Amino acid sequence: MSAQESSWDDLRLVLSILRGGGLSGASRLMNINHTTVLRRLNIVEERLGVHLFERTPTGYTPTAAGEEMADVAARVEESVTTLERRIAGRDVGLTGTVRCATVDTLAEYFLAPHIAAFHDAYPGIVVELAVSERVVNLTQRDADVAIRPTDHPPEALVGRRLGHVASAVYGSPSYLDAAGDVADLENHRWLAFDESLAGTSMGRWMRTHHPAANVVMRSNILTVLLAGARAGVGIAVLPCFVAELDEDLRRLTPVIPDLRTSLWILTHRDTRRSARVRAFMDFMASRIRAESAILACEPEPGTLP
Repeated sequence: MSAQESSWDDLRLVLSILRGGGLSGASRLMNINHTTVLRRLNIVEERLGVHLFERTPTGYTPTAAGEEMADVAARVEESVTTLERRIAGRDVGLTGTVRCATVDTLAEYFLAPHIAAFHDAYPGIVVELAVSERVVNLTQRDADVAIRPTDHPPEALVGRRLGHVASAVYGSPSYLDAAGDVADLENHRWLAFDESLAGTSMGRWMRTHHPAANVVMRSNILTVLLAGARAGVGIAVLPCFVAELDEDLRRLTPVIPDLRTSLWILTHRDTRRSARVRAFMDFMASRIRAESAILACEPEPGTLP
């Protein structure tokens, strides 16, 4: 290993310990075990002749030297990531991989036929789906493209609005039959996002409109709430494009205006020059816009078009 490689490994180690709050967090970030992190930290500190972290009962606190080293590491990391994005953006071939970040409901219930059609058109491009309710960091190349509901896409990204995603409250026929004539939604059992997603539109809507709701189950994955609603655990806010086609669910409310969210396809300004990214975005945008009425629940069931 060259001296340059060794120096970057040292910088990345210190930055990971700082970001992870200690050895365990760093081991997860670097995908190495706890013992290896400790051994490498001891080697770096011995070679430099300084302590980079103070070991405390609550974790690892960086010393002045540790903070300075982590600051340099963050700048190097940003430079390397920017270079990678620019190089990827110059790609002119229609082969390779496009990593697309999206939410679980779109991945499981909507995107698969469109990805199949994309593969038929571009057989040399492999699509990787990264599924998470959280917004991934395209600036750090966690993904090349994001397809997700948001009303506030990050300013650093570019893309197109593809339509809107509508949501309403649903429950299973078995649960609703057992609950009887309960007109006030507040008196039902509810399924909701956990605290990690309290800042989402659904989390805010629950706090505003049903602050005293009897929440009996929480999750950070929407399809888990969907499964709970289907099984009769309680009622939940769900995307109409999923729930309307499910015979095990019954709608309790009209489409909720506050939860009508724009759907975007996004990429980073540098990555958009990649031929395969551009091909994927153009193809998926065309396909998804053609089915925008399904996502927006237009016209609503039971109404005239």
